[in-house]
Amino acid sequence: MNPAARISLLCLWAVTLAAARTVLAQTAYFVDGYHGGFYGHYPTNFTQYMVDALASHPAWKLGLEIEPETWEFARSDTPEAYASFKALADDQSTAGRIEFVNPAYGQSYLWNISGESVIQQLARGMKTIRQHFPDARFETYSSEEPCFTSALPGILDSFGFRHAVLKNPNTCWGGYTRAYGHELVNWVGPDGSAIRTVPRYEVESLKPGSTWETIAAANSTNYVLSALRDGIQHPVGMCLQDAGWRFGPWLARASQAYAPSEYVTWRQYFDEISRADPAPAWNFDQEDVLVSLVWGSQILQRVARNVRRAENQIAQAEKLATFASALRRAPFPSARLDDAWRTLLLSQHHDCWIVPYNQRFGRSWAENVALWTSSTCQASQDILAAFSASGISNNLSGACLWVFNTLPEKRHECVAIELPQGWSAGQTEFMGEGGRPAPLQALAGDSNQVVLRVAAPSFGGAGYLLRRGQAAAFTGASVARGANGAVRVETDFYSLVIDPARGGVISKLLARKLGDRDFVAEGQGAGLNELRGYFTDAGQFYSTADTRAQVEVQDAGPLRVSVKITSHIASHPVTQWIRLEQGEPRVDLQTRIDWQGNPGIGAPPPAEKFQATDDHKAFYDDRFKLRLLFPWALTRRVICKDAPFAVTQSHLTNTYYDRWSDIKNNVLLHWIDCADPEAKIGAALMVDHTTSYSTAEGEPLALTAQYSGVGLWGRDYSLRGPTELHYAILPHRGGWQEGQVWTEADRWSEPLLTHELPKAETLAGLRQSLLTIEGGGWEIPAAFIQDGKIFVRLFNPSTQAKEKTIRYSAPLQHVEWVQLNGEQLRDIPWRRDSDGQAVFSTRLPAFGVGTLRITP
Repeated sequence: MNPAARISLLCLWAVTLAAARTVLAQTAYFVDGYHGGFYGHYPTNFTQYMVDALASHPAWKLGLEIEPETWEFARSDTPEAYASFKALADDQSTAGRIEFVNPAYGQSYLWNISGESVIQQLARGMKTIRQHFPDARFETYSSEEPCFTSALPGILDSFGFRHAVLKNPNTCWGGYTRAYGHELVNWVGPDGSAIRTVPRYEVESLKPGSTWETIAAANSTNYVLSALRDGIQHPVGMCLQDAGWRFGPWLARASQAYAPSEYVTWRQYFDEISRADPAPAWNFDQEDVLVSLVWGSQILQRVARNVRRAENQIAQAEKLATFASALRRAPFPSARLDDAWRTLLLSQHHDCWIVPYNQRFGRSWAENVALWTSSTCQASQDILAAFSASGISNNLSGACLWVFNTLPEKRHECVAIELPQGWSAGQTEFMGEGGRPAPLQALAGDSNQVVLRVAAPSFGGAGYLLRRGQAAAFTGASVARGANGAVRVETDFYSLVIDPARGGVISKLLARKLGDRDFVAEGQGAGLNELRGYFTDAGQFYSTADTRAQVEVQDAGPLRVSVKITSHIASHPVTQWIRLEQGEPRVDLQTRIDWQGNPGIGAPPPAEKFQATDDHKAFYDDRFKLRLLFPWALTRRVICKDAPFAVTQSHLTNTYYDRWSDIKNNVLLHWIDCADPEAKIGAALMVDHTTSYSTAEGEPLALTAQYSGVGLWGRDYSLRGPTELHYAILPHRGGWQEGQVWTEADRWSEPLLTHELPKAETLAGLRQSLLTIEGGGWEIPAAFIQDGKIFVRLFNPSTQAKEKTIRYSAPLQHVEWVQLNGEQLRDIPWRRDSDGQAVFSTRLPAFGVGTLRITP
C-alpha cells in the first residue's frame, strides 16, 4: 500500500472510531419494574423485597403493573413493608422512583373484551389503587403483555393519561404491536383522539431464537445502536419483570446490555428526556395489534363464552336497575353490581386466556373463570328478577307480560315465555301492540312455552295482556319438505333450503327484501354452515358434507321455524340447529359436537418434540383447524370487523400464518362483515365468544370451531366433553353501516327481557321509556347511578360524526358531558317538550364515546 493510501485509511479509521465513541457515549434509557400480582404471582414478603432492593440500588426506578387487589394482600402480609413502600410511592413527581403504569383491575388484554369492560378495567383499578395510594397519578399507560386496543387513545385521554407505550418486549407470547416509526408517535384512535406514545420502533425486531421477546427487552447493544443509526436520539427499552422475580435491576443480568443505560420512569422519559421531540401521527387500527392465542381450543372457547355471557347480562341488569331507579325510585343495587363487576373483571385477566390450564387457588384459571362469571351472572339475574316487576300493578284479573328493552331504539321482535300453569297456547289470546289480537305460537317440547311478537320502546318497557280465549289466526313463517328430502324454510325475509344429502348444509339462502338474491356461492367447494377440518390421527380432512344428515322440523311457524340437523364428522356426532323468525333479518345457528374420545385436530404436528423457541407452531395454522364455512356469493369482498369501540376494514389479502414472527390479527370479537361494494350487499357473521376467523382469495369466510393438540408451552389442549357454538348470520343491503350490523349485533347480545305478572287486565302505565335517541344508530354501552347522579354512556358506531336529539323522561335538573375521570367537559342546554320530557341535542365524533351525567 502506498503512503498516500495508508494515510487515507488511517484517517478513515480515526473518523470511524471517533464516530463510534460518540455513539457509545450517548445515553440510552430503560424502564424497569414489575408486572403481576395477587392472582398472577406476588409471593409473600415481596413488598419488603422491593423496599430493600430500592434502598440497595439508588439509581433504580420501578414502573408498576400490579393487580390493584394485591395491595390489600401486601398490607395484611407485611404491614411494615407496606407502610415503607407507601412512603416511597408518595413521591409521584417526575423525580419519583415509582410510577403506576397500568391500573387495569384484572390486567386484561383489552382487545378481547367489550369497550365498556375496557373502561371498567381502568376505572375500578384506579379507584382501588387510590384506596391505598391516595396521591397516585396515572399518566402513562404501559403493559408487559400485549394489552392494547385501537380505541385506547380516547379512553386514556378521558381518564387523564398523557402518554402511552406500545412496547411489550419481554412477554410477547400472546403477540406484539406492529413495528412502526421512530422515537415517538401520536397514536391516533378511531375517534380521532391522539396520545403521545413510544412505539415499538421500526428497528425493534423480534429477538432471534426467541418466541417471546424483542431486542428491546434488555437494551441490547445491537438494539440501541440500530436505534441511534435510525435517528432516535433517546432510545428506550423496557421490561416489567414478573412480580416474585428477585433479580433486582434487570440490566445487571443482561450480558450484552448497552452502556451507558439509565433507569427512568416513563413519566420522566416523556417529561424530561423526549419532551421536545417531534411525534408524527400514526392512525393505528386493530390490525396493528398482532396477537394470537390457541384459537379453537375447547378450554379457551369456554373461557371466552363465559366472559361474553357475563358481559351481556351485567350490561342489561345495570341498565334495567337504572331505569327502575330513575323512573320508579327503586333503590339502585350499587354494592351488588360492584361485586358482579369485580368477578367479571377478574375473569378477563390475561392469564385466564393464555394459560387457562395453570393452577391458582387450587383450580385452573378456566375453572376460576367459570366460578367468577357464574357469580356475575347470578347477581345479574337476581337484579333482573327484582326490578322487572318494580312498580307494576298486579291486582286485576288475567295475565300480563312485561317486556323491557335495554337498547336506545324501538324494537319489534319475538320473545319466548312460559304460559301460566293451567293455560294452553290454543286457548290463550294475546293482545299485541295497540291492544289488538296478535299471533301466538306454541313451541315444541314438553314445556308450556310459546313465542310472541312484541314491540318495546327505546330504553324502556311495555306491558301486554294475555287472557283466556281463542288464539289469533296468522299466516307467516312456514316449512316444507321436498321430494329429495330437502327442507325449505320461508319467512318474510328469507327462503332457505337445507340439503340433507350434503350433511345438512344450507344450499340456498334467498334474501326476499334484496331481490331474492341467493347469498350462497357456488364453485367454492363448500356449503354454508359446513364443518370441515384435518384430523391428525387419520391424516386427512373430514367434513359434515361427507355423509347424509337427518333433518327434523321442531317448530313449524307461523312466528318461528326451528330445524334440527344430525350428522357426523368422521365418527363424531354433530347436531346443528337453524332458527328463523317472521320479521327477523337474522338467522340464528348453533352447533354441538359430541366427541368420541380426544382426536387431534389441526396442522400435522412436527416430527420433533415441541420446542418453545421454534418459530413455527401448529396451533397458529387455521387452514387445518375444524372450521364452519360461509361461502358468501359476493364478487368482491370488503371485510370489516368490530373491536372495542371501533370497526376495522381489513387490509389482509389472507389471514393465514403458522409462525410467531408472522402473526396477523385475525381476531373475531363480536362480528365480521363481508360486503360487495359494487353489488351493494353484504353478509355479517356474529359469534357468542372471542375467537378467530380465516379467509383468503377464492376461499370462503370461515369461523374457527375446534383445535385439539399441542398449544403454548407444549401443553396438550385436549377435548373434554362436547363443543358448543352459537352464532348468527345477517345478509343486508350495503356495507356494515347501511346494514346496521353494530345495532343488529347489539340486539343479538341484549335480547328483550320478559317478566310475567299475574292478574292484570289494563296496560295503563306499563309503557315507559327512559331515554330515546331520535334516528337511532347510537349505542348505550352502560347506564348506572353513582353519588345520586345518573350516568349514561353513549357510543357512535359510525365513520361519520353525528348529532342526535335525545329525549329523557325522568325528572331532570342538569345534564352535562363528563370525562371518564369525572371531570366536567361542558353543560348541555335542554328544554321541556309538550309531553314533559327533557329534550337536548348533542354530538359525538365518528366512533366517539361520551358520558352524560344527569342530575335528577
